[in-house]
Amino acid sequence: MGLIKGIKEEVKLIRERDPAIHSSMEVLLYPSFKAMLHYRVAHKLYLKKHYFLARYVSQRGARKTGIEIHPGAQIGKGFFIDHGNGVIIGETSIIGDNVTLYQGVTLGGTGKEQGKRHPTIGNNVMIGAGAKVLGSCTIGDDSKIGAGSVVLCSVPSGSTVVGVPGRVVRSYGNATHPQDSLNQTDLPDPILEAITELQAENEKLKGRLDQLEEKAAKA
Repeated sequence: MGLIKGIKEEVKLIRERDPAIHSSMEVLLYPSFKAMLHYRVAHKLYLKKHYFLARYVSQRGARKTGIEIHPGAQIGKGFFIDHGNGVIIGETSIIGDNVTLYQGVTLGGTGKEQGKRHPTIGNNVMIGAGAKVLGSCTIGDDSKIGAGSVVLCSVPSGSTVVGVPGRVVRSYGNATHPQDSLNQTDLPDPILEAITELQAENEKLKGRLDQLEEKAAKA
């Protein structure tokens, strides 16, 4: 992809995904835009084994934007970072197409692995603010990671994950859901659901106890 074509696609992508952007000129000030420009240059240098220069360009981008993308990371098309401050993407991370990250997301290692030690993110994945995906796990296509979640193991395609540690609380199996549904608010609350179930069971037990007490009183 040529430089000019790449810039045009980045501008178009940001304008489509962020309603706060009102003109193409504003995109030039957007942290995600600056971070991806630095990443594209750094990644090309990395592939040519100019590791010091790659890290130099990468660190300049990190200081300017607060977004740290290792030049060795592999990132697909349609990648979008909303706001982005505090985002960290490790060296062996692999990110598919049409992936959205929010501020504070970490795609990191556990400190115990060698080789492929960072996550693989599938296509059409949304990772909410402050979420951490650690280790060489795989996040399946069309999945959604809730804000603040910590994911340490692989997630099947079409899943919604919340909690610390992250748990799959909803799964669409092989069926995909549209990108428009990949928001940070359309998330189930497993704790509330568990409490609701306990309340329902408690009411049943109370009703059964009342019936037994009535029978005992008549006896």
